[in-house]
Amino acid sequence: MEGRRIAAIAGALAVCVAGGALCAWLKTPLPWMIGPLAAMAIVQFGGGSLEAPPGGRQFGQVTIGVALGLYFTPAVAREVLANAPALLAAAVGVFLIGVATSGLFARLARTDPATAFFSTAIGGAQEMVVLADRHAALADRVALAHSLRILVVVTSVPVAITLLGQAGTDDYRPVAAPFDPAGLALLGAAALAAAFGWKRTGLANPFMMGPLAFTVAITIADVQLSFIPSWLTNAAQLFLGCSLGSRFQQSFLREAPRFVAAVLATVAVMLALCTALALAIAWGFGVMPATILLACAPGGIAEMAITAKVLRVGVAFVTAAHVIRFAIVMLLTEPAYRLLERRMGSTRK
Repeated sequence: MEGRRIAAIAGALAVCVAGGALCAWLKTPLPWMIGPLAAMAIVQFGGGSLEAPPGGRQFGQVTIGVALGLYFTPAVAREVLANAPALLAAAVGVFLIGVATSGLFARLARTDPATAFFSTAIGGAQEMVVLADRHAALADRVALAHSLRILVVVTSVPVAITLLGQAGTDDYRPVAAPFDPAGLALLGAAALAAAFGWKRTGLANPFMMGPLAFTVAITIADVQLSFIPSWLTNAAQLFLGCSLGSRFQQSFLREAPRFVAAVLATVAVMLALCTALALAIAWGFGVMPATILLACAPGGIAEMAITAKVLRVGVAFVTAAHVIRFAIVMLLTEPAYRLLERRMGSTRK
């Protein structure tokens, strides 16, 4: 590895540790994700050229996947299944909000319908970029839109929930296994194997979904190897924040200011609509408001699920909601775009 790249990675880690430590000292919500993410974004927008450590995001995803899977005890799994209608309503509702806001975004950004559609589809950035490229959209702009969306959601939703006094409302706990270094090593190795196994299937998000599915399965089966210490989940958050923050470049603000402004405005509308949806589901299904707010938040699986864990807000429910939404987005985004494309074609005729 050349010296310049080593310096860029070392600089990124230093910035992220400093950002996380500052937010921890200030006692902000989710300090070890918000701090590194915000610090990296500030440095990158200021003209920095930092680089996230190779494999850091994958390490973070595997760790978070395991930590979340440990919440799915048999009793919790039964409760999640009992709330399946609310989970499905949240997932479908947020998917439709993403589709509905694409028209607004196209007008605000003055961009083509394909770029607008895949920029507002509330799914994984990597998967949406692949679909955007397949349909001749501007893939780099789609990647920027999703990065900005995650930045806004991760830095605003946890703060809002904390300020509303809704943090710490979750009675769920992960399995009560003691910390066992050997058990943790075995758990980590098995989770990594599950990640690569998931990857071989060609399914999306393998380093999150593989370990999560594996850990949920053994937790439901009452196999207890070790719990995940807080310092390890903090490190996972730091690497996730570092990876997200490294995507930003100063050129975004210089070359696409209207696009950036349109993304921020559209995300604000998304948040308002998702909040309205969450309140409706909370009223209709009797779910805790904070729990359903996080379940409906237009963020990624890893970011929103770890937010639920740190804030102690419906961890299993939020995780299940985002997994269901992820599956719906992966299955329906492309067919929905093709339907929209046909409708636009018939309108032009």
